[in-house]
Amino acid sequence: MIEERTTYSDQPHTTTVVERRSGGGGTILIGVVLLIAVIIGAFFLMNQNRNETIQTKAISGAAESVSEGAQKVGDAAQKAVE
Repeated sequence: MIEERTTYSDQPHTTTVVERRSGGGGTILIGVVLLIAVIIGAFFLMNQNRNETIQTKAISGAAESVSEGAQKVGDAAQKAVE
């Protein structure tokens, strides 16, 4: 059953405009994307620093090996002269 309701008024016709504004969440989305980008960038920078440390240790180890080899050659040459 449909109920119909008709209202009559003697007052002049007025228009009410209701304006709603909302953020829509776009700002939050941009903030989250920027936060993720900063976290990923920090991860890569820390990883790069770790790789440089590993390379430095490898080069230092190789230099020590060369130094030890040169010392042995020098000792052998000294013994040969004696």
